[in-house]
Amino acid sequence: MPPENRRQMFIKLCWMLLWLVYLAYPLTDLLNGSHTVAGQVFGWAMLAAFLGCYVTLIMRRQARLDPWQRWHGWLLATMLAIAVITTLGLDNAWLALFAYTAVSAGAILPTPYGFYGVIGVAALLVTLGLLTHEDGGALVGITLGGLLGGLAMTSLMRLVTTMRELREARQAVAALAASDERLRLARDLHDLLGHSLSLITLKTELTARFMDQERYEEARAQVGDIEKVSRQALVDVREAIGGYRRPKLAVELAAARTALSAADIQIDAPLDLADPRPGLGLEQEGALGWALREAVTNVVRHSGATVCRIRLIEDFAPDGAVGRVLTLEVADNGSGGKHSTPGNGLTGLGERLALADGWLDAGLAKRGKGFTLRATVPLRRPIDADQEPVAGTVQE
Repeated sequence: MPPENRRQMFIKLCWMLLWLVYLAYPLTDLLNGSHTVAGQVFGWAMLAAFLGCYVTLIMRRQARLDPWQRWHGWLLATMLAIAVITTLGLDNAWLALFAYTAVSAGAILPTPYGFYGVIGVAALLVTLGLLTHEDGGALVGITLGGLLGGLAMTSLMRLVTTMRELREARQAVAALAASDERLRLARDLHDLLGHSLSLITLKTELTARFMDQERYEEARAQVGDIEKVSRQALVDVREAIGGYRRPKLAVELAAARTALSAADIQIDAPLDLADPRPGLGLEQEGALGWALREAVTNVVRHSGATVCRIRLIEDFAPDGAVGRVLTLEVADNGSGGKHSTPGNGLTGLGERLALADGWLDAGLAKRGKGFTLRATVPLRRPIDADQEPVAGTVQE
């Protein structure tokens, strides 16, 4: 993740400075007195310029994750030129600069060209090492260090790009799920109110005609019908709004992925977890959605966990009852200390599940490591003898 403040930037800089061990070779060359004063001044100036380019490229890349820009190429070319000039003009100890040039190439060059850039820098390093008669063991060590470091940085930048795309995809999934809910509400309201308002309009016109004709009894009957239609429309709208407010598993799962990712908690959940479940009623799905929301909130705020496991388990009803049940299981590997006694959230959740004919089971894990929440609701579809589920199977 890019640093968010100066402290994080300083920590990244310290970690980066640990890898400047290869600078011991050029520093030793400058301090052993083998060069003239002019040569030493030139060497220190080149080393300072090289480090300036290197720190600027790597730290700005870590801080902003900028796409490729022209000044990146100029700084990288400057580093490569300094490495070549100092190796040929001062001593072959300056071959160590190629290792940092390779790492910079892997971090800065666009993904299709990073690999070839690292290979090219390593090939130039070997060529100059042979021309300057560098010791074979030292040349192999510097070459491997630069090659492996550059390739590792290339892979790291690809991983960072992939993770960023995944975060954006999760946000897009959550936005699409919310958009689907809005479209569903708009469609339901259109279907409900369109017919009712049309009927009210027709009956109102008919009532006006009866009034003009002084047919008061028939007009009074039409007014009664208008009242019934309007009351029924009000009931239908309230039911539609209630369904809109009821959480959906797909929406809550997308929100859970985003919340856990933002809290640096790894989520362990099957990709098809949000698929429709046959027999799962609206009330039952809403209760499971509330359970998932409450469980994830507790994991993020109180658990101190690093992994959160989410599963949907379909099984036969317990205690010999007829039918099937669907259980949402949310488990973490945190301390579990905050969940030692039920809170208002879990109490309210149990009440919501009871309204949907379900029940709640929550507590510390068996080995005392982490907290597990299980919310169970019945499935309304009767059992098909040819498609009975295997008891205890996890729907993944």
